[in-house]
Order: sequence, then structure tokens, then C-alpha cells
Amino acid sequence: MNNKQQLRMLILAVLERQPEHGYAIAQAIKGRSEGLLSAKEGTLYPALHALEAEQLVESSETEVGGRIRREYRLTERGRKELTRAQGDWQRQIRAVSAVMGGEG
Repeated sequence: MNNKQQLRMLILAVLERQPEHGYAIAQAIKGRSEGLLSAKEGTLYPALHALEAEQLVESSETEVGGRIRREYRLTERGRKELTRAQGDWQRQIRAVSAVMGGEG
């Protein structure tokens, strides 16, 4: 799984809990990973747009404090993709663990 695929999976995982706007998605990724992972604006928003084009997420605009904010939510198709991606990720973890001498 490459970095782009990982970011897509992380975004879907964040949105599985609740709808969020872009900055909150980035903060959730950073917070849940204890600062080890980050989603920079230059990669986050293109990934969100691609996920929306694939109908894995959908968005709507709301006004918050006089500013327009775009909020993203997971679609049913996105939930299925997240489940598939999580399975791929677990297989990859087991494979690396086996090569490294772990139990897997």
C-alpha cells in the first residue's frame, strides 16, 4: 500500500466516526497517530476531491462563524471501500511481520 492509498484509508477511517471538515480530518489523523502521521493540505484536499469523485465521500457546505465550511461524510460505498482497505492493510502488516521474524 503506497502513501496515497494509506492517506485515502486514513481519511475514510476518520469519517467513519462522524462527518468532518478538512482541517478536522487532518487534526484527527495527527491526534490519533500521536503525531506520527500527518495530512498536509497539499495532499489532503486532492485526496478528498478524488474520494468525492469516486462517490466514497460526499460533502456539503455550511456557514460557521460567517465562514463557509465544507464538511465531508462517508457514503455506503465509502464504508465498503474502508473495509476492503483495512483488510489489505492487515495482510500487509502480517506479511511485513513474517519477513521481520514476528509471529504475524
